[in-house]
Amino acid sequence: MVSVTTRLPFFVYGTLRPGEHNHDLFLRGRTESEEPARMRGLVLYDGPGYPYAVEEVEEVEEADGVVTGEVVTARPEAYDELLRALDRLEDYVPGDPRNLYERVDREVTRTDGTVLRAWVYVAAPAVAARLRAHGKLIESGDWRSPRII
Repeated sequence: MVSVTTRLPFFVYGTLRPGEHNHDLFLRGRTESEEPARMRGLVLYDGPGYPYAVEEVEEVEEADGVVTGEVVTARPEAYDELLRALDRLEDYVPGDPRNLYERVDREVTRTDGTVLRAWVYVAAPAVAARLRAHGKLIESGDWRSPRII
């Protein structure tokens, strides 16, 4: 696990992806690069207008989940502002038990096979438990081409 002050890129899989409604609002002018990528160990659930990535639990999940998205590298001078903006968007406050999402660092794989660490917002534990029990799984792992079961 990295320090919360480490300047990692971000893995985005929903409304922050290029072409989605939050991309221009939050990322335009603040990024150095945006590249297609995939993150293992997650499954995707449909939410109210946005998805939730849920970390797999070995006892619960049978398949090795993969979520499709982009790895976004912030411009150095925009990093702190972007991090605060994304935390606000995701209603994330470190340590708050009311969080809908948690920001965690995980490995992400670029299309060229390069693996790096990135911040990703995943469903908080209580939300994840509800989604596992009653959520609509996006089998494809890609919010843009959902196959909900």
